[in-house]
Amino acid sequence: MQYCKRCLYPENHPLGITFNAQGICSGCQVHEEKDGLDWQAREAKLAVILTKYRGRNYSRHDCVVPISGGRDSFFIVHLVKKVYGLNPLLVMYNRHYNTRAGIYNVARLRTALGCDIATMTLDPRLIKRVMRASLAERGSFHWHALAGATAFPVQTAVRMHIPLVIWGAQQGLEQVGMYSHLDEVEMTRRYRKEHDLMGLEAEDLVGRQGMKERDLMPFFYPSDQQIYKHGVRGIYLGNFHRWDSKTQHENMVQLYGQYQGKLARTFDHYNDIDDMHYTGMHDILKVRKVGYGKIVDDACREIRYGRLSRDEGIALVAAHEQAVPINTTELSQFIEMSTDDILKCADRFRDQRLGKETSSYAQRLAGDVKPIADAGKNCVFASHVPDDFNGPESAEQLLTRGYLCE
Repeated sequence: MQYCKRCLYPENHPLGITFNAQGICSGCQVHEEKDGLDWQAREAKLAVILTKYRGRNYSRHDCVVPISGGRDSFFIVHLVKKVYGLNPLLVMYNRHYNTRAGIYNVARLRTALGCDIATMTLDPRLIKRVMRASLAERGSFHWHALAGATAFPVQTAVRMHIPLVIWGAQQGLEQVGMYSHLDEVEMTRRYRKEHDLMGLEAEDLVGRQGMKERDLMPFFYPSDQQIYKHGVRGIYLGNFHRWDSKTQHENMVQLYGQYQGKLARTFDHYNDIDDMHYTGMHDILKVRKVGYGKIVDDACREIRYGRLSRDEGIALVAAHEQAVPINTTELSQFIEMSTDDILKCADRFRDQRLGKETSSYAQRLAGDVKPIADAGKNCVFASHVPDDFNGPESAEQLLTRGYLCE
């Protein structure tokens, strides 16, 4: 197995990765653009693009913006509304295993920035069937969250005749350098199927777990004819702004005071705090399938930004990758499968290149890893618990009141 000599990514990254003659991965190579491009010029180009959508006189909303209670939602909505002056319709797919922190952040977001929001909450009995079916087909119970979060915004844009969907960063570009920022790639059905959905469309699940086509329609991506008819396009802000998730989160805490707190199995306290299982059992399944988890993604990102050395990254991986996931009982109860049966589903999709490898990822990178006492001292992710936040951040909760007292 080949590993990048600058970051920590392996050759079996699920999105596909390549290495140059010096052993530097394609993700690290494209990341160099962040320090070489004229970002002021790129931001000005985005402003011109958005001008044609601002203040459309036949619609209350200028664009659709997908959000969640984690990741870069505050920054995206702040840019769209406060910097570029558009009136967005926020849309959110309810994954059903939200944390209290995530619910709080959604309420804080829509209250502080004054936006309309449309939320899709499906029958939990359907969600359970979809989760069991996708575990059998791809070893992932999280598939429905990816399918819903990428279909619902585009469905909404088509249905409400809103021609622009604005996304944040493009994952393939950020992680593996699948594209250059200058390519200005937009959201496509093909990328969604091949990468977001692991090659599994909702249409492929018809008949599984007794599901009919009408049951799965909320996960269907609009047809090309529908998209072309309404002129819907999906752009990525990361092509026009120098994307830096850590810095963006810290700036948004100062402006809007969202919740940020510790997560299992990683040092990143900012991303994915809205999901009970993303850094828990979902991460365990990822490790069993491809050999590494979210801690590696987070370390690679921070190494590229220069906030961690490669040795520090390896030390942090070693410190976190063996952490026991939380909320496994809640997941088993919800999906009505034992933990062992869930794990067996993932094992069926283990990357053959891993063979019978049993050593930890950090050991594969560096053998016997010695702890670094101050690893990450220049890469601190600070927690932030707002005064009006109540309850444990990991408590299971469906969407409730959608606003906060001002």
